[in-house]
Amino acid sequence: MIPTPHITAKAGDFAKTVLMPGDPLRSRFVAEHFLENAVLVNDVRGVQGYTGTYKGKRISVMASGMGMPSMGIYSYELFNFYGTENIIRIGSAGAVNPTFKIGDVVIGKCAYTMSTYGSIAGSSEDCTSASPKLLKAAANAVKTLGKYAVVGNIFSTDVFYDDGTLMPLYKKLGIDAVEMEAAALYINAALAGKHALAVCTVSDSLVTGESSSAMVRQFAFLDMMELALEIAISV
Repeated sequence: MIPTPHITAKAGDFAKTVLMPGDPLRSRFVAEHFLENAVLVNDVRGVQGYTGTYKGKRISVMASGMGMPSMGIYSYELFNFYGTENIIRIGSAGAVNPTFKIGDVVIGKCAYTMSTYGSIAGSSEDCTSASPKLLKAAANAVKTLGKYAVVGNIFSTDVFYDDGTLMPLYKKLGIDAVEMEAAALYINAALAGKHALAVCTVSDSLVTGESSSAMVRQFAFLDMMELALEIAISV
């Protein structure tokens, strides 16, 4: 089914590997600052998708929007209709682990959630693992670039303005960071037999209360972007 209700790109417009930020402006930023010969292939609802090359390899970047329903739609359509094999989420996360600092890069090895997304989509797992292939590629990319990144457990929540009632659960599960999209991405990848990984930057701390500005969230997480691109060219 091409085009889909949410993507007007033609067959073949997307690369096999797609970087997926939540924010459409971050998608455009990656295209303009990292990709060569980037072409806009989707702009439905302002959800910008581009395809270009990075270090000679064809790569796409497209926004997912905020939350699991939105990520669920876009990743499902890319995996199942556009032939995408790998999706790497590049987004922000709130630190639960007290050792994490603002700006740290977190690679999600497993995404927990309490959302009904998985049960409705057809998954019965409380925690869905990232692709082993992409986790290995991430480890190699960290060494190649000399970047600092931590592999940890993430929790995908439906509620951004949480009053703190879930903190005991986060500690019980060994959660390191909280965000809002990865679980839907991992579930869709598992059901489609594809590959997914979340590479997130700590923008807030649920422990200290520190927070990044909206502008920093859009444009300043360069280590995460460079790491994700290095992973993308190796798979």
